[in-house]
Amino acid sequence: MSVAVIGAGASGLTAIKCCLDEGLEPVCFERSPYIGGLWHYTTDAEEGQACVMKSTVINTSKEMMCYSDFPIPAEYAFYMHNTKVDSYLNMYADKFNLKKYIQLNTDVLSVKPSESVDGKWDIVTKVKGSSDTNAQTFDTVLVCTGHHADKNIPDFPDLDKFKGKVVHTHDYRDYHGYEDKRVLIIGIGNSGGDVATELSRISSQIYLSTRSGSWFYHRVADNGDPIDMLLFTRFLTWLRTLFPYFAGLFVKYKLNSRFDHAKYSIQPNYLPLNAHPTVNDELPNRIASGGVIVKANVSHFTETGAVFDDGTTEENIDCVVLATGYIFGFPFLNKSVIDVKNNKVELFKYMFPPDLKKPTLAVIGCIQPLGSIMPISEMQCRLAARVFNGKSQLPDRSSMWEDIRGKQEAMARRYKASPRHTIQVEYITFMDELAELIGCKPDIAKLLLSDPLLGWNVLFGPGTPYQYRIQGPGTWKDSRKCILTQWERTYAPLKTRPLPVPDAGTADSPNISALQLLINIPVFIYRYLFTTNKK
Repeated sequence: MSVAVIGAGASGLTAIKCCLDEGLEPVCFERSPYIGGLWHYTTDAEEGQACVMKSTVINTSKEMMCYSDFPIPAEYAFYMHNTKVDSYLNMYADKFNLKKYIQLNTDVLSVKPSESVDGKWDIVTKVKGSSDTNAQTFDTVLVCTGHHADKNIPDFPDLDKFKGKVVHTHDYRDYHGYEDKRVLIIGIGNSGGDVATELSRISSQIYLSTRSGSWFYHRVADNGDPIDMLLFTRFLTWLRTLFPYFAGLFVKYKLNSRFDHAKYSIQPNYLPLNAHPTVNDELPNRIASGGVIVKANVSHFTETGAVFDDGTTEENIDCVVLATGYIFGFPFLNKSVIDVKNNKVELFKYMFPPDLKKPTLAVIGCIQPLGSIMPISEMQCRLAARVFNGKSQLPDRSSMWEDIRGKQEAMARRYKASPRHTIQVEYITFMDELAELIGCKPDIAKLLLSDPLLGWNVLFGPGTPYQYRIQGPGTWKDSRKCILTQWERTYAPLKTRPLPVPDAGTADSPNISALQLLINIPVFIYRYLFTTNKK
């Protein structure tokens, strides 16, 4: 069975591998001359092609973001620079011999249901620099172009009258050209925060405009642990699901204990778990030192500055940076197959168009997870490949629509209304949904009885992707070892000099609230048993 894989980024690479694992025949079309997608830094931005800026560091730790059967090298930092992510993706492609299935510099012009054979797809491609097109028919299709697509440019009043430079973060490469400039950044998400912290060290003044504020998470949490390895556990996911309001209050308390968001004029009017988080370790320091000044939403522009909703004005602005996100879509697909409106798309598990007669097309990575996207993309590919070859079955059409509507209603209840909150998923919750359809969801009770050490780690430890290779289809013999040694690999790059053995009793006693103690008792036990002697 032939599979057309569109895109050779983090989702496309694992799509090729999962197809091969299930005995399918993939052909991957990649528009750029390289693999790695947005993680391959380029000095020049290309329209419609997502790319990181030069200084980008990943927001998820390496153990939480790796593919489930290919750990990231222990010597890599647990929060990697984009060049290391790109290197890892190339290692993955080389390890599983994926590059031979990829056709680089090849644009996909159209994907349409086949007119001759029901369920198949006619695809037209064109090699860059050539005037000739190539038409092929495939049994199935995996769309792996992700959700970072076209720039979202809001219609700010009188922006066209502003005489300074206007740039979207998509086109921002590095700090060069911004030295000693007065820069207004609009948007307080991850991109806006990253640009603000970088430019605040070399520009004359940075103004950071936000309509609603944001909660800021630190990559490095208590005791220097990666925050996602502490937050994304099965036990805490269960507590957050059972007590969402109190979980939000607790996270608010924890975040404000690092710095009071209200004092820094960035506190929003919703709880931390009701919006996609902003991860930035430096911004509070840059605000405190005066390099970044937080402003209200822009009311309108003048020729040389901006007026804000609170009536204040900033003049002599040299440059405006729009950190206003993206509008995703699939321009090569007919709208009768998938129609995206206002960043909303109706797909079963954010993958399958529910009204297709045969499930022979799936979208991969069109999600905004609370957690890492790469393991979710891999799990989606594992499911799609098994659906394509008939080993896994999707529910009937009405059940798929019921699931789609249920997710839309749950999202509307939880998240503030925003174009960025249309494809939100919880990492462990969504991974488990996909794993149930595959048959590889960890059976916690069985693990606790048959292998208590592993079961405890799976229940209370980080929800690393290896958990989905323990049981069921696609098991991997090294999954248990990887789970039991995940903290060793996390801290391996920090062991750069020998330390004296501390005297007994010299460690500081933790000062924690009763609520924090109640929530973290299993985590404390887990860390004492499995991580204390690894650091």
